[in-house]
Amino acid sequence: MKRPVYLILFRGVGGKTQLPVQALQEKLAQAGFENVATYINSGNAIVRSRMSRKQVIATIAELCRTHFAFDKAIFAPTLAEWDGIIARNPFAKAAASAPTTVHAALLERAPKTEDIERVRTCAVKGEGIEVIEGVAFLHTPHGFGRSKMAEKFDKWIGVTNTARNWNTVLKLAALGRAAEK
Repeated sequence: MKRPVYLILFRGVGGKTQLPVQALQEKLAQAGFENVATYINSGNAIVRSRMSRKQVIATIAELCRTHFAFDKAIFAPTLAEWDGIIARNPFAKAAASAPTTVHAALLERAPKTEDIERVRTCAVKGEGIEVIEGVAFLHTPHGFGRSKMAEKFDKWIGVTNTARNWNTVLKLAALGRAAEK
């Protein structure tokens, strides 16, 4: 049976909420995950496993609760799904020239159309949000931290999500491909 590579994306890591990457990497390996890698202190890991996505998330969630007192949402797209996200980016041109201005937010489920529109009303000239197959793509050419649309996104989108800037999206894809070998 092929062992898929999962990109593990933890919601809400940073600031007061930390997941120590070295200790996390060790615990993931001890739990039987293969080719474990972590990327920066913002809640990203790569694992390979025969387990289903549901089992991967449940195992990692329990490990994080037990060892790190971390109990927030965990997303686990496969490498193939991640490559699909990259291919569907409606802001690909902007991402190529200014990758920190484009973010991909994985969504727990489809948001309501009116919630997307409410977020969109905060966009200034040049900004945009598009929701495609469970991912909200945000383009904030004037800076994510200065964008009212980005500021309101998490509260107003109405579903649990976790976002990564395009640099991180591409780095995680590269780490995923390395773990596949």
